[in-house]
Amino acid sequence: MDVWIYDAVRTARGKARPDGGLAALKPQELVAGLIDGLQARGGKPRDAEALVLGCVGQVGAQGGNIALVSKLHSGVRDEAYAFTINNYCVSGLTAIGHTASRIAMSGVERALAGGVEMMSRTPFMADAADYYTDASFPNRSRYIPVVLSADRLAEAEGVTREEMDATALTSQLRARAAEDTPALVRSRITVGGLVGEECLRPQMTAQSLAAMPAAFGGLAKSYADALDGPIDHRHTVAHAPPVCDGAGLALLGGKPGVGDRPRARILAYAEAGGDPHAGLLAGFTAMDKVLAQAGLELGDMDRIEFMEAFAVTIAKFLRDRPVDPDKLNVGGGHLAKGHPMGATGAILLSSLLDALDACDGRLGLVVASAAGGIGAAMVVERI
Repeated sequence: MDVWIYDAVRTARGKARPDGGLAALKPQELVAGLIDGLQARGGKPRDAEALVLGCVGQVGAQGGNIALVSKLHSGVRDEAYAFTINNYCVSGLTAIGHTASRIAMSGVERALAGGVEMMSRTPFMADAADYYTDASFPNRSRYIPVVLSADRLAEAEGVTREEMDATALTSQLRARAAEDTPALVRSRITVGGLVGEECLRPQMTAQSLAAMPAAFGGLAKSYADALDGPIDHRHTVAHAPPVCDGAGLALLGGKPGVGDRPRARILAYAEAGGDPHAGLLAGFTAMDKVLAQAGLELGDMDRIEFMEAFAVTIAKFLRDRPVDPDKLNVGGGHLAKGHPMGATGAILLSSLLDALDACDGRLGLVVASAAGGIGAAMVVERI
């Protein structure tokens, strides 16, 4: 794939509550802030031929084609097309991957792609889709909240509470350390005055984690018919990524010309479906596909951003795959920083490029998962 990442930036993540660090802004203002940031870093984002955004909650403040709203608000040229994608929690990476394919096929010179989600303004499941309550689907296809999928997966895969505690604590410790490591936050743009990650839990320790009760058993009662029996609930609130506000944006294009200085090249991109009954496993399938496309292995990667969808996914990855823990989520992950759903994939890509720069690495991998059997992954080569 002859597509290049000229830059990729992200906001800090703010708590999804009325007094959160980004809550006073509108989603298009987050996107505009990132476009300003790209401009200040030497790009020409307003000359882009497209703006494609991932966003899950496409109602209210995020309705009306938030990509178009963001284009109009931020001054991207009139001729640019804009549209919004909902692919659940991999939406931001899907937006980047599909835009890259369009560049490769049609000769688009520059395009903006990423995602935005303001859960303080548009809460989880705010679209009130019929699917969430439709009992006509077979049980294996019925909607259940992703945290119940995570609990069910932990039980099915034998992922222990101790393994999940360890991943949650590692995420917190690395995220705290990253705040004092300028190279790991080099592409984080201050928008709305929010400088650092707001969802961190600085008081978390191994002891406090071990004392936390499982948190989501009560939710299962509303989905008993779809769950096919009781679940051994293992996830606590510390094993689930905080809901939050945030955005990420990449400036993509074709082969560099004289004077262009891209940060990375996209080597391969893959998406995968999977068993909806074990939906969070589709990211693993996408990862295997993208590595095969690139002719590479996990051991070839210098840095990996593997979405901490819930503690079970990252614990399973560490247990079952030949991955060096020191190369994985080196700046902390979603369990510490939060999960702004439609923005997540784009935020992970920006974080990956910073991590590669910090270690002077060459190859990097992003993996994202979503409920219902959705996965996406991308391999990049740093320039």
